[in-house]
Amino acid sequence: MTDFQQEEIEIFKEYLRKRGAAPNTISAYSASVRLYFSLYSDINITNLQSYKEYLLEHFKANTVNIRIFGINQYIETLSNNPEMRLDSYKLPSVKRQQKPFLDNVISKKDYERLKRGLKRDGNMFWYFVVRFLAATGARISELVKVKVEHVHIGCMDLYSKGGKLRRIYFPEKLCIEMLSWLTIEGRDSGFIFVNKRGDQITPRGISSQLKVLAIRYHIPPETVYPHSFRHRFAKNFLNKFNDISLLADLMGHESIETTRIYLTKSSLEQRKFIDKIVTW
Repeated sequence: MTDFQQEEIEIFKEYLRKRGAAPNTISAYSASVRLYFSLYSDINITNLQSYKEYLLEHFKANTVNIRIFGINQYIETLSNNPEMRLDSYKLPSVKRQQKPFLDNVISKKDYERLKRGLKRDGNMFWYFVVRFLAATGARISELVKVKVEHVHIGCMDLYSKGGKLRRIYFPEKLCIEMLSWLTIEGRDSGFIFVNKRGDQITPRGISSQLKVLAIRYHIPPETVYPHSFRHRFAKNFLNKFNDISLLADLMGHESIETTRIYLTKSSLEQRKFIDKIVTW
């Protein structure tokens, strides 16, 4: 990669930051551009098509699309710069068939067991990490932004890069319990989920510790990860109140089609259902 290309990538990252892109998005998109320039010296339609073929050979569909989104966004950024004189090429994304089931989601029974174990052992920090994720449907990137002030008002407002408002509501019972804990801890302001140094805990730190807790409390580790609790929130919500349109709003989904996956059963549930009813 040339110094000029590296400089352009830094400009691209700054452009994404100004548009409000999440740190993980900036990292993923810039990684896609770096990968491209490690394979090709310049941008043209032939190289782009070859790049897509390379991605399809080495990565799964979801990762391929992230890489494609990244390079497309980079090209769009440069094509808006008259000095670059770059045609606005666009690589089409890979169409994925959505699985008709949702697996590796923590069960309601295991979620309750994990909560009880953490509370019994006095591990309230991680109790509230788990509780908050499952009671609000928040993403891990949203969880780390929660402040004491948000708990007092019972919600947190976030804005997407397109300026769209996403409001995350905190259930009253969760707020009461959390404020009681924060009072005992002597904390009346600032970020809630911080490490021993007082810095915001990282999504990676949360993910790795959840695996440790899964093993400790004898819960399948493959079902204990941050997004699993977001899935649990959605499943519990639809079991209690079958309004998929409202759930889509609460989850921050752009399309209700994304939310429909929560109406499906897991592959194991499907298997049990078939075994029970198909007797012919």
